[in-house]
Amino acid sequence: QVQLVESGGGSVQAGGSLRLSCAFSGRTFTNYVLGWFRQAPGKEREFVSGISRGGTVTRYAASVKGRFTISRDNAKNTLYLEVNNLKPEDTAVYYCAARPHNYGVVFIRDSKYEDWGQGTQVTVSS
Repeated sequence: QVQLVESGGGSVQAGGSLRLSCAFSGRTFTNYVLGWFRQAPGKEREFVSGISRGGTVTRYAASVKGRFTISRDNAKNTLYLEVNNLKPEDTAVYYCAARPHNYGVVFIRDSKYEDWGQGTQVTVSS
């Protein structure tokens, strides 16, 4: 079965940066559409970013566009999310997710994904 393990979270000051990673194993990495979601205390889980199988198509939530960058390294079976100019509102548990599908597709609904990581905490202080 697919296993996804997030890492790279931590506590930073507003304006700081982190690089989150998601290690994938158990299936063929290049068959999978990938995404990042986050959930803050008292709020629903929300879409952050997604990337297609080949990395040619990316999507971002309006709240993070211009600050976050999603990428994947298909040689290392790893998904990344570079988070820059962090704000206190970015504080959340960040999850990676995966689903096999066609090239050129990105899913933004969490119900479309079938495999999930355990999450990594990002805390931004002011």
